[in-house]
Amino acid sequence: MVIVIKPHASKQRIEELIYDIENNGIAVERVVGSDYTILGLVGDTSKIDIDRMRVNEIVHKVMRIQEPFKRANRLFHPKSSSIKVGDREFGGGKIGVIAGPCSVESEEQIVTIAKKVKEAGASFLRGGAFKPRTSPYSFQGLGYEGLEMLKIAKQETGLPIVSEILSENMVERFARDVDVIQVGARNMQNFMLLKELGKTRKPILLKRGLSATIEEWLMSAEYIMSEGNNNIILCERGIRTFEKYTRNTLDISAVPAIKRMSHLPIIVDPSHATGMGWMVMPMARAAVASGADGIMIEVHNDPEHALSDGNQSITPIEFNELMNSLRIISGAVGRSI
Repeated sequence: MVIVIKPHASKQRIEELIYDIENNGIAVERVVGSDYTILGLVGDTSKIDIDRMRVNEIVHKVMRIQEPFKRANRLFHPKSSSIKVGDREFGGGKIGVIAGPCSVESEEQIVTIAKKVKEAGASFLRGGAFKPRTSPYSFQGLGYEGLEMLKIAKQETGLPIVSEILSENMVERFARDVDVIQVGARNMQNFMLLKELGKTRKPILLKRGLSATIEEWLMSAEYIMSEGNNNIILCERGIRTFEKYTRNTLDISAVPAIKRMSHLPIIVDPSHATGMGWMVMPMARAAVASGADGIMIEVHNDPEHALSDGNQSITPIEFNELMNSLRIISGAVGRSI
């Protein structure tokens, strides 16, 4: 349920209303806008007499939220959220660009790529230290050694690092060493992990599950938010359909859909979505044109010999070309890179 308070209602009357609501065992979250204050009610709102609430002299409007996700709902928070990571952000006027290799392979490799993507204009460095793979015989990443290499690359370039977590026993280490913690598609419904991440205040990059609906995806965000962490960036990375030509089917329509349904920022990962390096650039351009708050691109200095996902990576030269074109497209939609 959402309660919209009339402009100029006194702080005392608002506090009295919140007190009465919380006495029914319902959590209240307040959003203060320039004109209205909005109270988001989470819990068993059947205890609230909606007709009685509507006649309260400080109440402008009362609305029940039909969707099961509450905190992630745009009705709950009409203004789009901006997630800050140091002096950078997702959801503001500037589009966040995350770039780097699928996997950290060596210190020299990650530092070299970090320098090149920064030079081209990337604002974040991605790199997998732990790599969940379909086959147990595929390269699984360098683990914590890879995480240390990412930290070295950050020291060399100043780029905040984005890396994927696998389980709840890694949360403490990732919260300390990683700037944005990525939850991969396979873990989108690992609810124990999501709840542990909700107890941190770290920005969480939540990828859409392999076959998840938009509502299921937002419910996963709700798990994190229910524990107090509202710093969530959604990531569309393609979904599994009947089509076999691409690795997945990139759902560009998810961008405007999320913008309508939720206040959370959304980025697009065209590398995992398509699985083909030559498709990455046109799909990244489409993502920015559709209103995405950022993109995540796999960049490798030698894709042919990459230890994982080389076929969907682009080279630093291609990444620089992509960035030049995105500067033009972002300007056309009122944003900047």
